[in-house]
Amino acid sequence: MPLVTSTEMFKKAYDGGYAIGAFNVNNMEIIQGITEAAKEVNSPPILQVSAGARKYAKHVYLMKLIEAALEDTDLPICVHLDHGDSFEICKSCIDGGFTSVMIDGSKHPFEENIRLTKQVVDYAHAHGVVVEGELGKLAGIEDDVNVADDDAQFTDPAQVEEFVGRTGVDSLAIAIGTSHGAYKFKGTPRLRFDILEDISKRLPNYPIVLHGASSVIP
Repeated sequence: MPLVTSTEMFKKAYDGGYAIGAFNVNNMEIIQGITEAAKEVNSPPILQVSAGARKYAKHVYLMKLIEAALEDTDLPICVHLDHGDSFEICKSCIDGGFTSVMIDGSKHPFEENIRLTKQVVDYAHAHGVVVEGELGKLAGIEDDVNVADDDAQFTDPAQVEEFVGRTGVDSLAIAIGTSHGAYKFKGTPRLRFDILEDISKRLPNYPIVLHGASSVIP
């Protein structure tokens, strides 16, 4: 079974009314644990690799481990760059065999985010790779992503159609109150399901991504 993009996974998820888990990996044991569990439930996974994981384990080692998982499980697996912050790292992952990349330009102003995201989309699509963009800022720490609670910013639903239309991204990460790492906000998680509902109406049957969702119990 070859590596796949997330396109068919997302289509089946919408048709079936379920979410798809994406799991960060950085060594053999984590890859084995995730893919063997996925095989038990016959659920194709997205394996995410961060910039830090590539530095720690090296790109070539991670790809060989994932190749072994493909052979061992015979599951469709998508390999995804998590929170790429530049065109250069996205290009390196695309050239190195990733089937999906995330370009996180959320720290930039809206127009710069669009420019950077479209640059990655143009290169990725020319190589058969899909792209996830991001609007809004999640609180918390993950690798080099470090956003204080006070700097977190909900996604503005009024911007999503323009962003997707001008960039051509295949999926969109949004901020509705989830957090990277352990939940940092005081008290009960403040999840803005109204924002999620508004965006879903503006982008019907379009893949929406929630980062940090595993640490939040609504």
